[in-house]
Amino acid sequence: MFPHHREREQPIFSARAHVFQIDPATKRNWIPASKHAVTVSFFYDANRNVYRIISVGGTKAIINCTVTPSMTFTKTSQKFGQWADSRANTVYGLGFATEQQLHQFSEKFKEVKDAARLAREKSQDKELANTALSIAAPQDLSDELQSPPVMCVNGPEDKLFRSQSADITLSSEKERIKKMLSEGSICEMNLEAELFTLQDSNSKLVAALHEANANVEQWKKQLAAYQEETERLREQVAELEAHGGQGPSDLLKDELTQSLEELEALLKAKDEEIHILQSKKAEYHEMEHDRDEAIHRLREMEMRNSDLERRIQNTEQNLGNTLEERDRMDTEIQRAIEILDIKIFDLNDLRQSLVKLIDK
Repeated sequence: MFPHHREREQPIFSARAHVFQIDPATKRNWIPASKHAVTVSFFYDANRNVYRIISVGGTKAIINCTVTPSMTFTKTSQKFGQWADSRANTVYGLGFATEQQLHQFSEKFKEVKDAARLAREKSQDKELANTALSIAAPQDLSDELQSPPVMCVNGPEDKLFRSQSADITLSSEKERIKKMLSEGSICEMNLEAELFTLQDSNSKLVAALHEANANVEQWKKQLAAYQEETERLREQVAELEAHGGQGPSDLLKDELTQSLEELEALLKAKDEEIHILQSKKAEYHEMEHDRDEAIHRLREMEMRNSDLERRIQNTEQNLGNTLEERDRMDTEIQRAIEILDIKIFDLNDLRQSLVKLIDK
């Protein structure tokens, strides 16, 4: 009865930013909504054809905004942008680390806004078509669908037979179900956003690692060649120093020394590049570990959601049985009331007959 959240909403874009909200009192100052940069994601609901911007900090939703065609994302500086949410009666601000991240978020916002506009136009066309069909339908069909009036035998006294405890139990069960679903949905959205960000970072690191691995062999060959050239030049310098005046001139010795220094500097630079690549490789392994942990947490959350759905189905089944039992009791009570009314009417007739006999 309740579809799984991952099947209902999927993340389509994520970015890291500091979240702010406008001060409701002054409408000028910004109030930080997060102590540090958090993940801000665009989600798409395929069933309802709705786009939302969601950011979760811990178990609290910092941003839960449905994108509408009337919204506009405005860049107020090189790394800051804002948009207004009329439904929440607030203005959200995002501070990014780089200008490129702000540009990517702005472009995605425009794309999602256009998609929301197309979805609304399709929905309006569908509503117009349904309205035309409902107007063309025969009038007597609606009359047949009207439910017959409920007969009240004893007036206000019939309310005494209604069960108020069942209504209280139903409302409390519904509130508990809503709370369970909201907690599970927020946690899962947070994990999905983190996983989406990790996958994006992982793809970038994999591409960089493949490129680095492709160049490592070439650099190794260059290093070997440079080392051989360096050894050869050192041998020539040693020979020149050994022969003293018999060798080439001092100018040639200076050129050889300068070439040797340049080669040593190049070797040092290549060693630093290899060290940087090795550190990136370690970061890649760390990202893989974080991704595995996020996947494991997401699977645990899916298992918890499955358990919650199973409990909710059992609760709904119990609620349905309770409603059926209450309807059956109401029917029996109504039947008993009708029988009592008939008996009272018969007793009234008998009393009148006895009065007539006594008067005779």
